[in-house]
Amino acid sequence: MAILLTGGAGFIGSHTAVELLCAGYEVVIADDLSNSDASVIDRIETITGRRPAFYRINVADRAALETVFSAEAIDAVIHFAGFKAVGESVEKPLAYYRNNLDSALTVLEAMQAHGCARFIFSSSATVYGLTEQIPYTEQTERRGCTNPYGWTKYMIEQILQDAAAADGDLAVVLLRYFNPVGAHPSGLLGEKPSGVPNNLMPYVTQVACGIRTHLSVFGNDYPTPDGTGVRDYIHVQDLAQGHVAAYRYILEHKGCEAFNLGTGKGYSVLELVHTFERVNGMKIPYQIAPRRAGDIAMYYAAPDKAAAELGWRACKTLEDMCRDAWRWQCRLQADEET
Repeated sequence: MAILLTGGAGFIGSHTAVELLCAGYEVVIADDLSNSDASVIDRIETITGRRPAFYRINVADRAALETVFSAEAIDAVIHFAGFKAVGESVEKPLAYYRNNLDSALTVLEAMQAHGCARFIFSSSATVYGLTEQIPYTEQTERRGCTNPYGWTKYMIEQILQDAAAADGDLAVVLLRYFNPVGAHPSGLLGEKPSGVPNNLMPYVTQVACGIRTHLSVFGNDYPTPDGTGVRDYIHVQDLAQGHVAAYRYILEHKGCEAFNLGTGKGYSVLELVHTFERVNGMKIPYQIAPRRAGDIAMYYAAPDKAAAELGWRACKTLEDMCRDAWRWQCRLQADEET
């Protein structure tokens, strides 16, 4: 039996594939490579010594997805596939609603047709919206998402909750990520944004290697220790191991449960920048810019439920995140120069 990773060639999906393979599980990846490339499959094999089955398809295409379920014995699905840029979702809301909702519904319908009843969803802390309750627990009210990307995560969570309520055999885990950063310690896998990065760490690494001239820090007048926004950054390898724990959980549990995947500690923008400078021995030029609409001063996870029920805790430090992210960026530069 195998675990299907939709969007499994992407940043989080590829790291999860590595952790699952290292744990002894069979992995099948379905990805249209719209935000990744085929070399990721080779890199996964290099790290693990095992090559996942790979299907280059759009999982919103039911006929194409049917070929995967017909050819492979799929025991569970971890659903990563979907558009993920917050800013782009504001510019292209219809594309985000169509793609993200269609892909989730199509996968669920294919699972139902083939008697597959285990589903892990790549959700997000964005479902909590503009709440002032810190830290975020799984009981924090989900309301007021600030962008279409967040609303698609919210809507898919609701679809999954309703599906699990209607089907007593369905086992669903909603994994609400906080801010994934870093890269695989080997330097072979990491985040490779197309165009201008939407997230802080890849922007910092691009400044470090000269692709960008400086980092813009949006706001230094928040009610935080240094005035810059505070977020819960989590190493992508820790996050990937959270998916392994979630898979083991749904082997024994039915129904629908949500878990925060975060460290439980907030780091400010400048704290991350200065840590990156210290561990990598360089300076990152930055400029203070006005606050962005919709940004909040601070949020971080309460990860206690994941610790108690999944047996999982994040263990890597901010230093690990900064060091591994820079190692990956150096590898990218070297690959482009050869």
